[in-house]
Formats: sequence, structure tokens, C-alpha cells
Amino acid sequence: MRAVVTEVVDGGEKRDGRGRRITPPEQRAALLRAFRTSGLTAAAFARREGLKYQTFAGWVSRGSRESTPTAAVRFAQVSLPAAGTASGAALEVQLADGTLVRGGEAHAVAALVRALRD
Repeated sequence: MRAVVTEVVDGGEKRDGRGRRITPPEQRAALLRAFRTSGLTAAAFARREGLKYQTFAGWVSRGSRESTPTAAVRFAQVSLPAAGTASGAALEVQLADGTLVRGGEAHAVAALVRALRD
């Protein structure tokens, strides 16, 4: 009978239950930064770094979605007097925080709204 010699090499990397290497978030972020400044295609960069292209492409896709901030949309309800009403008609503006501003002259109401927002 012939002896079979095997060797187990443990690089100290964490692996999941299926044996796939787990890359910590900090290392992923560093790789994504390096990719963006490398000038390489995603496939070439993944090959150079020894990563599976599909895995790296997923990181790039998620990274671009996460790094794009979404600005909060703010609305304010504005009520204007109907055209042709009496000159003493009231102007009413409701701010996003619920504050209600009323007045008879548009420039005075606008000035008050600007002062409240600052």
C-alpha cells in the first residue's frame, strides 16, 4: 500500500459554512477605494487581487448604492388667495414643521418665513 501525503494550509482567513472566504467590511472598503483609483476594469482588478469577479461586482454595486446619499425631501403647503378677491385677502403659508404664517402682504409673509427658517 502506498502512503498519501497531504498538507492542510490555514491562511488564518475566516470562512463560512460552505468554505467561502469571508472578507471583513474594512478590507472590502479598502479594496473598493483601491479599485476606484486604479483605472482598471472591475474584471481586471478582481483578477489582480485574486477575487471572484461576481463577488467583487456585487461589492461594487452595493458600494455605489450605499455611498449615494438620499436627500430628505421637504415640502411646505402654500395657500394663495384666489385671483380677483378683495385686496385685504389673507395669505397663508404652512411650513414643514407645522408652523402656520398668515398675513395680508406677500412680501411681509415671505420675509417672516425666511426669518423663521434661519
